[in-house]
Amino acid sequence: MIDKDTWELLSYVVTVVGLPLAIVTFMLEQRKERENEDEEVYQLLADNYTDFLKLVMAHPDLQLRSHSEPLVMTAEQEERKLVLFEILISLFERAYLLTYDPDMRGKRLRRWMSWEDYMREWCLREDFRQHLPRLLVGEDADFVAHISRIAQETRSNHA
Repeated sequence: MIDKDTWELLSYVVTVVGLPLAIVTFMLEQRKERENEDEEVYQLLADNYTDFLKLVMAHPDLQLRSHSEPLVMTAEQEERKLVLFEILISLFERAYLLTYDPDMRGKRLRRWMSWEDYMREWCLREDFRQHLPRLLVGEDADFVAHISRIAQETRSNHA
């Protein structure tokens, strides 16, 4: 039979070892869950960007993936291009709001940098930059400042 002193000693062991171990385990599980959620959000956004690129491919006459001299477009082509740019800005804003954090590190930073690369790539297009003021009306102010800075950097580096 276990006496009272043994039970007391066991309770101290549980308190000293078990409780901190439970807290650490809980925190690790929370971190893992957060990482899984971040990965899921990133994957959904990446899938949305792939869907956007499929839309671009469905409209080759707009030459949105080429960096050649801009075409003279019909009013209908300009309208389709503007709608595609609106979809793209919406996607970029969603990525910014869901994934951007000024204090990112590690995987989160690498994931964000892929979105920033996409933004830079599109900001290389003069026609995209020209439409930005109109496209950014009503968007999140922090996102507007971020993509405007990217557009300005791209313009300066390509001038």
